[in-house]
Amino acid sequence: MTAVNNKKKLKPGFLLHACCATCALHPYFLLSENFAVTLFFYNPNIHPEHEYKRRLKDIKIISEIYKIPLIIERYEVKKWFKLTKNLEKEPEGGKRCDVCFKMRLEKTAAAAKKLNIGLFGTTLTISPHKNHIAINSIGKTIADTQKLIFYESNFKKKDGFKKTVRLSKSLSLYQQNYCGCIYSLQKKPVA
Repeated sequence: MTAVNNKKKLKPGFLLHACCATCALHPYFLLSENFAVTLFFYNPNIHPEHEYKRRLKDIKIISEIYKIPLIIERYEVKKWFKLTKNLEKEPEGGKRCDVCFKMRLEKTAAAAKKLNIGLFGTTLTISPHKNHIAINSIGKTIADTQKLIFYESNFKKKDGFKKTVRLSKSLSLYQQNYCGCIYSLQKKPVA
């Protein structure tokens, strides 16, 4: 977008799927240099519900602190379980994760289209436990079918994950220790 307002260039819109506040911070600051970022919280994969509510609370906190527009989508947990049925035993990073990424990115793309925002992305690539190549491939495929642009990223590069954790700790945000779904919680190593 090249519109000019009071001698300032308006930034193009960007809908950023955010899995949690911790993961959103560093990507938001990087992207906000060039884009008008809106956070999109859609995570029916997060279980149990009290965990979902805890992460939702913190995303609202950073939205308020930094004046970031935030869209909260419905918690479609039944739909998530239906889509991941028979994938319960998949390892972390396996087929269940791909289905989960696809579900969340399709919803983000649909919201971007509805809001007339041509560019979307996700904070998921900040995690050292997530395959940024798989996430970017899924996002690009969805964007192509929707005639949108998916922002391919690897936010964990250049210590991105360490930076986002440091930022979230400075705000005393909740530091979860598993991705979000009940299956990743069950497979979490016992200390």
